[in-house]
Amino acid sequence: MKNIAIVLAGGTGSRMGSPVPKQFLDFDGSTVIEHSVKAFASHPAIDEVAVVVHPDWMEHAKRMFPAFRILEGGSERYLSTLNAVAAYLDCPDDTNLIFHDAARPWVSHEVIDRVVKALEKHEAVGVGIPSTDTVWEVRQEPSGDRFISRIPERKQMWRAQTPQAFRLWVIRDAYQRALQDPSFAATDDCGVVRKYMPEMKIHIVEGDEANRKITFPEDMEMGGRTGNTE
Repeated sequence: MKNIAIVLAGGTGSRMGSPVPKQFLDFDGSTVIEHSVKAFASHPAIDEVAVVVHPDWMEHAKRMFPAFRILEGGSERYLSTLNAVAAYLDCPDDTNLIFHDAARPWVSHEVIDRVVKALEKHEAVGVGIPSTDTVWEVRQEPSGDRFISRIPERKQMWRAQTPQAFRLWVIRDAYQRALQDPSFAATDDCGVVRKYMPEMKIHIVEGDEANRKITFPEDMEMGGRTGNTE
């Protein structure tokens, strides 16, 4: 059973307010994306790493990562996932595709260990952390006013992280079904599997508070351990 890590770096990072996508910004002695890639490339259970990038950054990524497969990203995140799945369709169905957001440079070997271990028994694996905040479900009325419509029990609420990992056949079939739905709206990959393959149980392993996602400029200043932490 082969483990292929796919680092998704196709976004433009518009919320950072930078002409350079956030994944290519200098960060903690390297770039954001290099930390994320290194976390998987240095893990003994990962057999191969692929990097999905925006078309405008393909050549740059090829120079940065000459040893890895560079795939073209789509205009939306789910299209980048689809391009990655398409690149591995010739692989056996029991190949594991492990998707990780490049903007989470602090992913640790411990989290990757949990995902890989879970893949020995489960065909779909998500990473999350229990919510320490109460979560509100909010309804917005035509006037624009917002009201609380439901307060789920906090102990049942987890915050999603990446990696999210699947047998090749699972993520392939889930997206095949999704693309037949005219009302398909992109979510994360676990969301696609949950909606279009409801018979598939998605096993959850615990992530790490340090496995944060860089979204805004201030996130670059928060510090934290880098992705190759063992």
